[in-house]
Amino acid sequence: MEQRRSRCSSGGHELRGQTLGFGFQPPAAAASSIITAVQQQDYSASVWLRRREKLEHSQQKCIVIFALVCCFAVLVALIFSAVDIWGEDEDGITEENCSRNCSIVLVENIPEDISFLDDSTPRLPLSVGLNNLLDKAERVVEIVSPQWFLNSSGYESSFQPGARQGGALLSRLKGLKAKGIQLKISSGDINSTELDALTDHYAEVHKVNTAALIKGNISSSFWVVDRKHFYIGSASMDWRSLATRKELGVLVYNCTCLALDLHRVFSLYWGLQYKDFIPNFWSKRLFPYFNRDKPANVAFNSAEAEAYISSSPDVLNPKDRSSDLEAISGVIQQARHFIYISVIDYLPLVKSKALSGAWRYWSRIDDLIREALILRKVRVRLLISCWEKTDPLIFNFVWSLKSLCMEQANCSLEAKFFSLRQQRDGSLSGMNHNTFMVTDRAIYLGNLNWTGSEFTYNTGAGLVISHPENVTGQSYTVVEQLRTIFERDWFSPYARPLQTNQNSVCSTHQVAKLVPDKASHGGPVPVRAGLFGTGSAPLRKALNNDGLTLKPHRDDRLIKISHQNIANEQAPIVDSPKEMTGIQMTHLDDRQTQKIDNNRDVSLDPTGQSAESSGFREVSNISL
Repeated sequence: MEQRRSRCSSGGHELRGQTLGFGFQPPAAAASSIITAVQQQDYSASVWLRRREKLEHSQQKCIVIFALVCCFAVLVALIFSAVDIWGEDEDGITEENCSRNCSIVLVENIPEDISFLDDSTPRLPLSVGLNNLLDKAERVVEIVSPQWFLNSSGYESSFQPGARQGGALLSRLKGLKAKGIQLKISSGDINSTELDALTDHYAEVHKVNTAALIKGNISSSFWVVDRKHFYIGSASMDWRSLATRKELGVLVYNCTCLALDLHRVFSLYWGLQYKDFIPNFWSKRLFPYFNRDKPANVAFNSAEAEAYISSSPDVLNPKDRSSDLEAISGVIQQARHFIYISVIDYLPLVKSKALSGAWRYWSRIDDLIREALILRKVRVRLLISCWEKTDPLIFNFVWSLKSLCMEQANCSLEAKFFSLRQQRDGSLSGMNHNTFMVTDRAIYLGNLNWTGSEFTYNTGAGLVISHPENVTGQSYTVVEQLRTIFERDWFSPYARPLQTNQNSVCSTHQVAKLVPDKASHGGPVPVRAGLFGTGSAPLRKALNNDGLTLKPHRDDRLIKISHQNIANEQAPIVDSPKEMTGIQMTHLDDRQTQKIDNNRDVSLDPTGQSAESSGFREVSNISL
C-alpha cells in the first residue's frame, strides 16, 4: 500500500510537472503573448491604413489628372469650335519669308457727272482694277463686302451708262469655278439675289449673324487673292460703287506679308458662321504678324515704307491686332504739319444699344484732333460728304472744332462739304464715299464712317502706310498721291465751305443750292455743261492698259477696257508731284489765289472766304 501510494505520489508529481511544462503558462508569458499579438494587429492595421492612404492618394491623383485632362479636352474643343480655322498651312508663308517688295496702285470710281478742273492724278478705274485682280487669281478669291447688289434695275441703269459694269463683274465672279478658282465670300446675314446666284455657281458663302455677335453690321470691304494680292477701300459690291458713287481704294500686288494678315481677318469672319457668341480667346492662326507697334518693313513701288492691317470692332480683334481706332490715333499723333481727312460723316457720338438707343459723347477721335490743333499746331482739313442722311449735329461739332482756333495763333481748322447733285430722275447721286486720312507722314485708308457707333458696333478693316522722313518728298509715294487726290477734291467746285451763322442743309430739295454758281464763285463755273446729266462726259485722263502712261478716254467706255495685267505689276511712274496736280498753293492762307495749270487765277468764293478765314490765323512757315 505504501509502495502504491508512493508510486501514485510520484506519478502525481510527474503529472503536475507535465501540466506545468506544457499545458499551463505563467502570467508573464501570457501577457507577453497578448502584447505580441496586439503589436502584430497594430502593425497589420498600420500597414492596412498606409495602404489605404496610398490608395486614396492615388485615387485623388487620378481624379485630379482626369479632371485636368477633361478640362484640357474641353479647352481644346472650345478653341477649335469657337472659330473654324482654315485647315491649310498657308503655303508655308511666315513672317520671315513673306514677300516685301510690293506694288501699289490707287483705284477710284468717279461718277459720270463729276468733272475736275485738272485730274491728272495717276489712278486706275475701280472696275478695271477689280477685274485685274481676277485676272491674277490662280487658286482662291476671298471677298468681304457690306452689300451685294451688282445687278441694277432697268430704270436705274437707264440714267447711268456705267451701271452695266456691276453685271459684268458679277458674270466674271460666276465664271471663276470653271477656271478652277475657288470663290469664298463672307457677308452679313443679308438677302441678296447676287449671293444666291453665286452660290448656284459653286461659290462658298458664309453669312455672319453680326446682329447677335456685335449688335452691328459688316462694313469691311476688301478682296484677298491667293493670299498674295489684295484690294481694300470704300467700295462695296454694289453697282453704284462702280457707277454713281465716288469711291477710292488701293490695289496691292505681290505683298504676302500684308495679304496674309488681311486673309486672317477674312478667316475670322469666315469662322463665325452659325455662331451666336464671341469666343473669349482665338486660335493662333488668327493672330496678326504685324501691328502698330511692329509694322511690316516693306517697299511700295521701290519706296521704303512701314505698313500694317487694322480691324474693328475691338471685341473681334485677336491678340496683337491693332484696331482701326488705334491706327487712326497713331497716324494723327505722328503728323507734324497737316492732317487731311475725307469721310462721309464726322459725328463723335455713339448710340447705346443697351439703353434704348440713348446717345452718348464719344470723344476718342475728337480729342486727338483738338490736341493736334492746340498743342502741336497742326493744320487740319475736314472734307465731309453732304448727302440726304447727313446729321445736322455734324455741323455743330465742326463749329465746335473751329471755335478752338478763335484768336489762336498758328491754329488752323478748315471744313468743307462735298455736295451731291440732283439728277434727271430726281435722285441724289455722286456721293463722296471716300474714307481716308493723309498726313505729311502717313495715310490711313479704311471702310468705316467716322462716327462713334461705326467704330463701336460695325466691322471694318484698314491699311496704314507710313514713309521714313528721308523718303517723303523725294519721290512720288502713295502718301503724296493721296494728298494730291484730297487737294483735287478740296479745291473742286463741289466742295463748299461751312457757312458762317448758317448750317448747310444736305437734303434732296436743297442740294442744288450747294453747287457753286456764277455769283457765289466769282465767275463762270469751270464744270461741264452736262453737270446735271444734260451733256456728254468730257475726256478724263486715266491709265493705259500697261499701267504706265496716261491716255484720255470717256468714262462710259471703261467697260471696254481690256482686263490685261499691269505690266510688271508696278504703279505709274511720275517724274514729280507737280506733274500730277494742277492746283498749287502759293500761300497757306485760303484768301490768296490759286494757280491753275493754264496760269489763270480764279478767286475763291467770297462768302466762303470769310467763313474759312475767320477764327484762325494761318501758319506761314509750314511747307505743304
